[in-house]
Amino acid sequence: MAEKADVVFVDGVRTPFGRAGEKGQYWNTRADDLAVKAIIGLMERNPNVPKDRIDDVAIAATTQQGDQGLTLGRTAALLAGLPKSVPGFAIDRMCAGAMTSVTTLGAGIGFGQYDLAIAGGVEHMGRHPMGFGADPNPRFLAERLVSEDALNMGVTAERIHDRFPELTKERADRFAMRSQQKVAAAYAAGKIQPDLVPVAIRSETGWGLATEDEGMRPQTTMEGLATLKTPFRAHGRVTAGNASPLTDGATASLLASGDAVKEFGLSPKMRMVSFAFAGVEPEIMGIGPVPSTEKALRKAGLTIDDIGLFELNEAFAIQVLSLLDHFGIDDEDPRVNKWGGAIAIGHPLAASGVRLMIQLAAQFEEHPEVRYGLTAMCIGLGQGGSVIWENPHFNGKA
Repeated sequence: MAEKADVVFVDGVRTPFGRAGEKGQYWNTRADDLAVKAIIGLMERNPNVPKDRIDDVAIAATTQQGDQGLTLGRTAALLAGLPKSVPGFAIDRMCAGAMTSVTTLGAGIGFGQYDLAIAGGVEHMGRHPMGFGADPNPRFLAERLVSEDALNMGVTAERIHDRFPELTKERADRFAMRSQQKVAAAYAAGKIQPDLVPVAIRSETGWGLATEDEGMRPQTTMEGLATLKTPFRAHGRVTAGNASPLTDGATASLLASGDAVKEFGLSPKMRMVSFAFAGVEPEIMGIGPVPSTEKALRKAGLTIDDIGLFELNEAFAIQVLSLLDHFGIDDEDPRVNKWGGAIAIGHPLAASGVRLMIQLAAQFEEHPEVRYGLTAMCIGLGQGGSVIWENPHFNGKA
């Protein structure tokens, strides 16, 4: 029986994220082409990796239909020019699709069955709104397994505010404003751009090139956020300003075993330490990362104090704040989302998990004093996902 192998995050890239809908930059771009572009960009950055040695390709999508259907991992691999001998499959865990692609293939590497694998995700929310065409089993509601509004993510976010009154709208708005500011600062410092793969786009005015995220609003102010409508509830607290915008985009990552890293002379960016998924009440799905993070820490033999960098998906500001409060972490803690997050960048559901990893990997290189980092996110229908990573650049000096 094979011994457990090291699971290494070698590299990750993504397309710029575009606003969903007719005015978004990817309105005339196919979802699968976004995934293909990410895979091509990933392989071009890693010319030492023989294409025929990729053992599997997992590409996630939440709404698997139309140009987001047909076993994306296989079709995208073929379209990206990988040999026909390379297999592939599709994954759906809603918002944690790409994260699950990574943990699933990472587990295969850890078990000694894969040497190299590509894991990622895509979501074209303009073409495929979440839940569109789905037919939930009527027993979900009839047997009170879930409340009818549990399928509305904005309503579930309002419920976290209800449950934890100390998580105020003002705190959520301030966190959202800071996210916009941090993303703008990261762009100005050239932190985000190195891992973006430009995408050719077509509009009524002709062809162009998508080179940056489209949802950024760096001029956001607390005054402006205070005036926004609360679409999920009259006099509510969740707005378009303190939530992630509907977004299109794709991500792809290259995972390898420790042996493959040596064989092909690769440079590890992170090592997977542990991962965990957990379920919570669907009506308050945003607190999902709390139990999944506790579980991942327990499996790793670590505590929250061991985590030096956090990349938390900002589906809603309130969701991140609930995790920070649970673990006693300040809203402005500099370890958390150093370069901002999904409120400014966007959250193309099944693609986002790898975006978190890309940003954590880049920060690891800048912070050799940090040994461990966490990527975590809430997941629709009441789940959370967390992955703990080790910094290969760690120098032992905290």
